[in-house]
Amino acid sequence: MTWTYRHRKQLLLGLLIILLLGSLTLVFTFRKGKEPQEKEESLVLTKEEETPTDQEQETEEEFYLVDIKGEVNMPGTYSVKKESRVIDVIHLAGDLTAQADTSVINLSKKVEDEMVIVIYSQEEVANFTKIKEEEEQKQELCRQPQDSLVINDACITSEDQELPETNGKISLNTATKEELMSLSGIGEAKAEAIIKYREEVGPFQTIEEIMEVSGIGEELFAQIKENITT
Repeated sequence: MTWTYRHRKQLLLGLLIILLLGSLTLVFTFRKGKEPQEKEESLVLTKEEETPTDQEQETEEEFYLVDIKGEVNMPGTYSVKKESRVIDVIHLAGDLTAQADTSVINLSKKVEDEMVIVIYSQEEVANFTKIKEEEEQKQELCRQPQDSLVINDACITSEDQELPETNGKISLNTATKEELMSLSGIGEAKAEAIIKYREEVGPFQTIEEIMEVSGIGEELFAQIKENITT
């Protein structure tokens, strides 16, 4: 009888061990299969939270419709981003032609919706651009040319320009005849000669270049060099 009781006790203990090991195996297997799925769901949720919707992307970027005419290779209307500049529209239109003259155009100006940009030819600009003193007239003609009904929104305006710092000196490139005559030794004839020189030759690159003007030599230059600038 003693042996039988001991035998039953060992048998029950063995069954309990088998059941325990089986339970642990099931728990381990269940957890192992569930964890990757939970991680994958977490990654999907994170990705969805970080990715903006198509509607959000559309509201982030605003576009303007701009009309460009004249001396560009592909004139027409173009859709450009809100912060675009005139030069960006020119690039979209195939860049400038060989006849283009942008001296009266502010290439860095920001575009506006329904903006009209006109790129003039060298001949057109020559018809209303003569000398620096005509800057305001040139700007007005650019905005409302006499032979066109189109208003050019890309024209340079007085607000767009920053005048060069002269430190109280007379600018050889922008001074009027009267301002040039305020210099010692410069009368009406010499002032007109200076203006004629910059019209025909171009802007003065250095103050020493004034000695190329008829009637102005080294002696006169020495008298006025402290009071002039380009």
